[in-house]
Amino acid sequence: MEEKAPVSQEFYALKEYIESHTKEMVELESLLTGIQAIAPESGGDGESKKCAALEEWLKKNGITRLEHFDAKDSRVSSGIRPNLVATIPGNKDDYCIWVCAHLDVVPTGELSLWNTDPWTVVEKDGRIYGRGVEDNQQGLVSGVFAALAFVKQHILPEHTIKLLFMADEECGSAYGMQHLVKNHISLFSKNDIILIPDGGDSRGETIEVAEKNIMWLKFHTKGKQSHGSRPDLGRNAMLAGCELALQVNSLEQFFNKKDDLFDPPYSTFQPTMKNANVSTVNIIPGDDVFFADCRINPCYSLDEVRAELKKRVADIENKHDVSIEVTELQAEQSRATSSDAPVVKKLAAAIKAAHGIDARCVGIGGGTVGAYLRNAGFDCVVWSTMDELAHQPNEYAVIKNIAADALTIAYMASV
Repeated sequence: MEEKAPVSQEFYALKEYIESHTKEMVELESLLTGIQAIAPESGGDGESKKCAALEEWLKKNGITRLEHFDAKDSRVSSGIRPNLVATIPGNKDDYCIWVCAHLDVVPTGELSLWNTDPWTVVEKDGRIYGRGVEDNQQGLVSGVFAALAFVKQHILPEHTIKLLFMADEECGSAYGMQHLVKNHISLFSKNDIILIPDGGDSRGETIEVAEKNIMWLKFHTKGKQSHGSRPDLGRNAMLAGCELALQVNSLEQFFNKKDDLFDPPYSTFQPTMKNANVSTVNIIPGDDVFFADCRINPCYSLDEVRAELKKRVADIENKHDVSIEVTELQAEQSRATSSDAPVVKKLAAAIKAAHGIDARCVGIGGGTVGAYLRNAGFDCVVWSTMDELAHQPNEYAVIKNIAADALTIAYMASV
């Protein structure tokens, strides 16, 4: 898997610059954290203010070749969801090195669980705390400082560097990567080396090359409400829904092929959220809603899952004399990137040079924008050095990891 290349004197100059500018990395993290970039679905106003602040910062620091590929969205005050590309020209145009990070963050959740103000970066014991400092500002800042090392040192990258700052990753990417793949596909080349620094492990040794297929489902069961003492006059929607939930979960035994690339290695079909139905104990519910989160090994297509699920839903409908409406809230499947793909080899060599670690390929159960790129025919990988604090209270990023990952990216562009 590993591609070997010599370490040049220029690389040592890049390394010195990156490792001596961790203070500036924290300052950029602080700037970005202080601007709440939350999607309208979560009660926010999008990413425009954050993108504008980042764009101004980049220009002041010498990264001036900037292009917008924005998506229209009337729900936010700016009317657009920003997608910004920064280009640092290289010596060769045979392919580009892409670093794709997202601008949006999730809400804070329960504030009482935070030890600090989530919108103000606090530095302590080599970490910085705040909402978004890891997800996905760590990868964003690593990419920026990898590029900045070339710019400030007046070193020409061997390959052109492209930094993509995307909108809308946290809520499905319709205004981010999906928009770019649909409307600006010529941005990418099949030869490009595409890195998405939006997942990883604490040592930086796992390269994500595949994702489980994802299906989020809503099950709305309609029966007939009646008095609790006369269930014979009603059709208990909750009872039918509970039995269906068990049937959904039992799909784990039906689609049971394992894939050791993933952890866990099996497909998961898990009932999760449930809506309130009746307001008192003595009412037989005539209406019931629950949801399921399904993560399916790539050896099974979503159409196979749909066909089996359709049978089980019909059986429950007939048994309980109810109707069940199934809605797909999300359904994504993607091909894998080969462990022998150039992007894997190049990243593995860079990890070895910057971290001294032998990387290995893995798959993940979560979804990333990599799925949209892979489905469009572009190989890509997800990688970063992180403790995986995404969406949690007291989210943090380890400062030395930001620098180490910046050095890894710089190495990729220097050979």
